[in-house]
Amino acid sequence: MFENLTDRLEGVFKKLRGHGVLTEEHIAEAMREVRMALLEADVNYQVAREFVDAVSAKALGREVSQKLSPGQQVIKIVHEELVDLLGGSAEQIRLDGPQPVTIMLAGLQGSGKTTTAGKLAAQLKSKGRKPYLVPADVYRPAAIEQLQVLGSRLDVPVHPSTTDSKPVDICRQALAEAQDKHYDTLIIDTAGRLHIDERLMGELQDIQRAVKLSEILFVADAMTGQDAVTVADTFNKNLEITGIVLTKMEGDARGGAALSIKRVTGKPIKFVGIGEALDALEVFHPDRTASRILGMGDVLTLIEKAEAVVDRQEADRIAKKLKRNEFTLEDFLDQIQQIKKMGSLEQILSMVPGINKLRQLKDAPQPNEKELVKTEAIIRSMTRKERNNHRIIDAGRRQRIAAGSGTSVAEVNRVLKSYSEMLKMLKKMRGKPGAISGMKRRKVPKGMRR
Repeated sequence: MFENLTDRLEGVFKKLRGHGVLTEEHIAEAMREVRMALLEADVNYQVAREFVDAVSAKALGREVSQKLSPGQQVIKIVHEELVDLLGGSAEQIRLDGPQPVTIMLAGLQGSGKTTTAGKLAAQLKSKGRKPYLVPADVYRPAAIEQLQVLGSRLDVPVHPSTTDSKPVDICRQALAEAQDKHYDTLIIDTAGRLHIDERLMGELQDIQRAVKLSEILFVADAMTGQDAVTVADTFNKNLEITGIVLTKMEGDARGGAALSIKRVTGKPIKFVGIGEALDALEVFHPDRTASRILGMGDVLTLIEKAEAVVDRQEADRIAKKLKRNEFTLEDFLDQIQQIKKMGSLEQILSMVPGINKLRQLKDAPQPNEKELVKTEAIIRSMTRKERNNHRIIDAGRRQRIAAGSGTSVAEVNRVLKSYSEMLKMLKKMRGKPGAISGMKRRKVPKGMRR
């Protein structure tokens, strides 16, 4: 999402690193470029100006360690200010206090409220909560049906709302039902509009008065940029929202909404949606996002994603097979499945430090989701015997595999060649102490946990 901004900022910092001593003129020139980069990323004009002023004041005041070079000092200040701009620290939703906890999702039509309700229910259920989904959008029958479908997929109960009921009555009935059946979290999906109107706000305020809400989360489409910030500010003035969920963060948006919305509304971004899957909702970490923007990667999130999908026993099994040179195409297929659970290749690579610099190199390999899908199809078209012993795959078998996977013989050959080269690399690694064992699942160091 922040790719263009990252590229622009890295260009600015590269110039700064070329100076042994930074003068006021150097800093002023760099800050002009930073300001332009922020504006091009659709950051609010006032927010961009205040950000640059804060960085300039600290850079000129030398408020950083003298152990750093002048260029590093400015980068450190920019990182600190970005973290502050994005909210400072991660904020979780409130789950303590009287039960059931009630969470209302508000926002314009098409922002992703209904899908977010399902994602939030999935996340809370995985933590041992008992969520109850409440469809309160009676103007769009498909919204009620959509939430029922999501509830069925998640095995989460959904309130039996009907289009002839008033939203406020639905919420009152749902609260009584939750109390009676001991559900501990109500997630209310409200109606949206194409634009803000008094009737919409009045309806949300009626629900707010009728049901004691623990959280009012404003759901915004990050792709709409500054429009999302303006609408969030209006909702906040009418409802006093408690937090923000930014959806479609995996898209091609320039990042202006994420960088502006906290400063304009005063309310934190609590979650970000990073895909359509029901597990594609993440707690928003300002420090990690700032590091991504500056091309420093996000190793902590990468570790957490890996730990969430990698089974320890499975990791130990694979490590032993690697040591014994028994890593088969069957195992290779299993590893592809693990990678897919972590997210798209683009998302995974965006967390790797320095990946932007690598992409700028001539002939640098680019992530290709389609090639991963092809590889999976090719391996699945093999028999179990072929997966466990690739040496028996002769010309005739390759033709059959290509036909079965909808690919060409050349593509089958390419997969087998890549696999063979990987085995050679692993064989070399076996001779290095700790090389293979180091590939096992590691825990996050205690001091790095959040």
